[in-house]
Amino acid sequence: MSLPHEVIVYSRRGCHLCEIIKEQLAKLERRGGFRWREIDVEADSALKREFRDEVPVVFIDGRKAFKYRLDEQEFLKKLAI
Repeated sequence: MSLPHEVIVYSRRGCHLCEIIKEQLAKLERRGGFRWREIDVEADSALKREFRDEVPVVFIDGRKAFKYRLDEQEFLKKLAI
């Protein structure tokens, strides 16, 4: 059995687009194949500098996959690779 993919969402509080992506990931997670977690860029000064206003950003297995918006079909394709 293969390990589930790791999905990380870099976000910040009060970000409307971040909320949308988190809702999408919660829905897609029910299909299985990945686990996701959120990292608040405001909690780390280095991340805050790195991402500035460029949130949400989604990484799949350590690789940047989406910024600002997440296409669900494209996300599932990236998980299948």
